[in-house]
Amino acid sequence: MVSKLYSIGLFGMDAYAIEVESDLSRGMPGFDIVGLPGAAVKESRDRVRAAMKNCGFDFPLGRITINLAPANIRKEGPVFDLPILLSILKSSEQLEADMSDCAFVGELSLSGVVRPTRGVLSMAVAAQKKGCKRLFVPEKNAREGAVVKGIDIIPVPDLPELIKYLRGERLITPAKPLPFTSRAAAHLPNFADVQGQAVPKRALEIAAAGGHNALLIGPPGSGKSMLAKRLISILPDMTFEESIETTKIHSIAGVLSRTRPLITSRPFRSPHHTVSPAGLSGGGSIPKPGEISLAHNGVLFLDELPEFSRMAMEILRQPLEDGTVTISRVSGSLSYPCSIMLIAAMNPCPCGFFGHPTKPCTCGPGVVARYLNKISGPLIDRLDLHVEVPPVNFDELSSTEKSESSANIRRRVNAARKRQQERYTRYKFSCNADISPAHIKTFCALTEPAHRILQSAFSKMGLSARAYDRILKMARTIADLDGIDTIDSAHIAQAVQFRGLDRKYWQT
Repeated sequence: MVSKLYSIGLFGMDAYAIEVESDLSRGMPGFDIVGLPGAAVKESRDRVRAAMKNCGFDFPLGRITINLAPANIRKEGPVFDLPILLSILKSSEQLEADMSDCAFVGELSLSGVVRPTRGVLSMAVAAQKKGCKRLFVPEKNAREGAVVKGIDIIPVPDLPELIKYLRGERLITPAKPLPFTSRAAAHLPNFADVQGQAVPKRALEIAAAGGHNALLIGPPGSGKSMLAKRLISILPDMTFEESIETTKIHSIAGVLSRTRPLITSRPFRSPHHTVSPAGLSGGGSIPKPGEISLAHNGVLFLDELPEFSRMAMEILRQPLEDGTVTISRVSGSLSYPCSIMLIAAMNPCPCGFFGHPTKPCTCGPGVVARYLNKISGPLIDRLDLHVEVPPVNFDELSSTEKSESSANIRRRVNAARKRQQERYTRYKFSCNADISPAHIKTFCALTEPAHRILQSAFSKMGLSARAYDRILKMARTIADLDGIDTIDSAHIAQAVQFRGLDRKYWQT
């Protein structure tokens, strides 16, 4: 007898419906899985056999053939254990139930417990598009999948409970979606803790408001890392769409917290400088998202930038431009979104005191240039703001005056980001950093004095076309923070101010 039911498979960010067909026929006992199964799928035979016996079912004698269609896509992972077992029960007439509008995913233990899996949010979206009314998922993944509207997410603790539900002997209440509220986590470090450093604080406020990349450069102990780690506390609220997309990536990577099934605050990723290029971009035989994608809609902070390998740094160039990272393998190419703010911090030289007002630099001739040249010009050009973080003097450190809190800065950032979202309602981008070249002249209109300042800066500083565009986008953000529609001379002058450090340091 042939039976059929549905499951959901993963391929990168996308999930797709899979027909699980089971055929039970006479002949020499055997258990075959066809349809391009991976190693973990082939191992389902042993888990399914043990789970059936330990839950009181008879494992049928004869030849069992399981087909996972479509057969031209490789199936990976243990998520097909549950649908394979149910299809065998149906073929052997041990289960009578209408499952035509259902889909099943879940890994089985040998005792029949349904273990959690990754990518359930993407699977729920695919099941809803397929027209399924119910998606049966591991109990610990149910709140994650319940975010999707138009489909009931049924939490499955173990096989016996599921069978009772399918037979109508017991009720399992569908998981309820969590209300969406974007917020900054209460435990985040606060800008009120930072004494002095008015210019770097302003630069990070501009970066947060427009989604711009930034480079912080200064001597050890000046507060570069301290400032960068507080950036997350002033980032604008996430939209529901951003939250869903970010949650998908973390779920696929298997790093989604069970207590936070929906990510509502922007991620902050800070990989160590020993991270491999694949660790940044993603990879593996089954390509998973890397640090760049895990920081999607948030911040990727690279501390001690020159200590990262050259290959790792150069990998950042294309994702920063395109907002996606593509991983190519023999089995196909996968693309993961990576719309990130890149914040990098570095010392100006190996000893850290090149250009320090009081401490002499101990680096030998040519050492500073070799250190700085570890970072390529094209990468520096992609960092919108170049911010010098000077050492903090005694008067600033000992001052009893309280610095401005993150909450106050965040209110200005949210107001500026709201202006951008309203301005770009009909476009694919939502913040100033993502304005396409075709729309820069439309949205970055300059007054005549501002035009003259930019023209002078372009010729004197030898700016590239990319730097020209980024200065305009930065000035647009500064104007939004001031609540002004047209970019004036003060806005363009401040934007130009944050593009001069590469001339100071990289021409030594």
